[in-house]
Amino acid sequence: MTNLPPSDEAVIFNWRSLGAAIATISAVGAAIGLGIPLLSVLLESRGYSSTVIGANTAFAGLASIAAAPLASPIASRLGVVRTIFLMLLIGGAAFIGFHFFQDIWMWFVLRVILHFALTVLFVLSEYWINASAPPEKRGFVLGLYATSFAMGFALGPWLFSRIGSAGMMPFGVGFCIIMLAIIPVLIAWRDSPDFEEGEHVPFLPFIFTVPTATMAVFVFGAVETGGLALFPVFGAKIGYPEGDTALLLTIIGLGNVMMQIPLGLVSDRISDRRKLLLFCAVTGLGGMIGMPFLLGNWYLLAICLFLWGGVVAGLYTIGLAHLGSSLKGRELASANAAFVFCYAIGMLTGPQLVGIGMDVVGINGFPLVLGIFFAGYAIIAAIRLMRFNKRG
Repeated sequence: MTNLPPSDEAVIFNWRSLGAAIATISAVGAAIGLGIPLLSVLLESRGYSSTVIGANTAFAGLASIAAAPLASPIASRLGVVRTIFLMLLIGGAAFIGFHFFQDIWMWFVLRVILHFALTVLFVLSEYWINASAPPEKRGFVLGLYATSFAMGFALGPWLFSRIGSAGMMPFGVGFCIIMLAIIPVLIAWRDSPDFEEGEHVPFLPFIFTVPTATMAVFVFGAVETGGLALFPVFGAKIGYPEGDTALLLTIIGLGNVMMQIPLGLVSDRISDRRKLLLFCAVTGLGGMIGMPFLLGNWYLLAICLFLWGGVVAGLYTIGLAHLGSSLKGRELASANAAFVFCYAIGMLTGPQLVGIGMDVVGINGFPLVLGIFFAGYAIIAAIRLMRFNKRG
């Protein structure tokens, strides 16, 4: 290492950090993608009601809301990489713990522990990758990061479909995936972007300091979770077979996976990423306005949803890049906590409002409520652009 030119050292440093952050977020995505259907199926097979299953799942969101503001203080005391290492161990132990503890109250406890650890990993891996990304390639790096999370999230349900819910196997696989992420973290141990000395920076003000980023991820969390949760109901009400509806969801996911790197590259070439965030919001709104007119042609709808899903997911990727270009150090870590906090709030808000919209308005409530989310964010982004606020 000492014989390399400084530029080569920087390249190695970036790739080690990138590998550690991507391994962490991929493990998080796979654990969530495998855990959600696995735990729901097992609870249902044991005779628990939908209310209990929903409450157990909701505890994951509550744990995320609690964990986001605590991630930075914990990392301040232990160091970023030590905290990531510890949370990988805790998350792995909690995941496999579901197999050994059968009491329902323990599943609520384990759900809180698991998603607390996963949320801290979320916050710190985003901080690590944002702090390590070269400014001129930030969008590309974060596009790669977001793609890795999407692929990890997609891997979870695929694994579940292959190995099922019986016995130790699914829990053992989830545990091994989380443990494998430790290897690149250990390799990049010395590259950890630990905080400089100083007082802890509270996370809450950053929700309002960088609203173009935090509101983008709030809308994405609401639209992603609300859309995924209610789209099967929407598809059934308009007469689509269950298989066709499931395939449309897969196509939306593919758009997410395929388009984050291109969007990241575009964001590196524009002067203000808020312009691209506004474009993502307007595209999301346009997709919801046009959806009712496309329902009669499944193939045309599939093409549009592929593009729509990819561009809308840019709210997360480009929002994170905008955050990293505006802030540094402890401020960036606290802002990342605010970013994940807003995502968790969106996850809780979206399904509720979309469900209410469909109950009140009917099937048109689905695109209507999602469209309102996009329209509201487009107004915020446009106002911030007009004000030319350097940090917002």
